Amino acid sequence: MINNYRDIIKSPIISEKATGLQQVNKYVFSVDIKANKTHIKQAVENIFNVEVETVNTINVKPKRKRVRRYSGNYFGKRNKVKKAIVTLKKGQTIEV
Repeated sequence: MINNYRDIIKSPIISEKATGLQQVNKYVFSVDIKANKTHIKQAVENIFNVEVETVNTINVKPKRKRVRRYSGNYFGKRNKVKKAIVTLKKGQTIEV
């Protein structure tokens, strides 16, 4: 399916809520839409050299956005996004 671990993990998500989750040893990543929890766990463990306890995923639906360039009611969409909340075992950390 996906050849490289770096293709699965796109980027860390740095937001106020994601930063708050780091206090309880949870990290949020933007991941490939086709990746499942097992692939995400293997990718995080190999890239960051940590032990993963659990992985939760969220599929974010694309929002409709109005395209103002054209007159009339033309709409476009944002891209679909998949997020992964990764819980690490006690004593493990990731530098984001």
